Amino acid sequence: MATHNQFLYSLLLLLPLLITFANAQPLEAVLDINGNPIRSGIEYYISNAFRAISPPASTLALAPNRNNSCPFDVVLKQINGLPLTFSPVNKDATVRVGTDLNVKFSAATICVQSTVWKLADFDESVRKSFVSTGGVEGNPGIATVSNWFRIEKFEDRYKLVFCPGVCSNDKILCRPLCGDIGVFSDGGVRRLAVGEEPLKVYFRKA
Repeated sequence: MATHNQFLYSLLLLLPLLITFANAQPLEAVLDINGNPIRSGIEYYISNAFRAISPPASTLALAPNRNNSCPFDVVLKQINGLPLTFSPVNKDATVRVGTDLNVKFSAATICVQSTVWKLADFDESVRKSFVSTGGVEGNPGIATVSNWFRIEKFEDRYKLVFCPGVCSNDKILCRPLCGDIGVFSDGGVRRLAVGEEPLKVYFRKA
């Protein structure tokens, strides 16, 4: 009995260390189509994984918003996608699953706004929140909560999610909309929006 009690006592002493070790394990890296970890600041294309990889699948790009003006919205196009970069909130050199990050197109537009992704204000006419641009890179907090996105595992690939945790310590002022990002067909333009069926994606180095 004494030996059994000593074992339990030793286990209780080790438990906090085991929990700390488990929590310290890094999150799983997001992999590109070739199985390589995605790196912060490196250009990639995001493509629709529901389509065959060859011929090329539809890829994310930019298009004028629903008012045919700036800032541009993020859309899915059959061809001529645009490269983009990822910037994790924790400054990690590797992009990891479930981590808040900024997404930025590496392209110039006619708009004065940035090409950093941002969740636009709720569109009452179609009751959708579209993924647009004009966001701020970095500076996590309440003021920039609409600029942070996540990559999550989805079936055999990935999906994009809006559910930022950059101001999760403030439960009163910071209550962002959470949801998967999918495609909303808008008069022939396939705009990214929150709350749609998840768009399964893969990443290809530019």
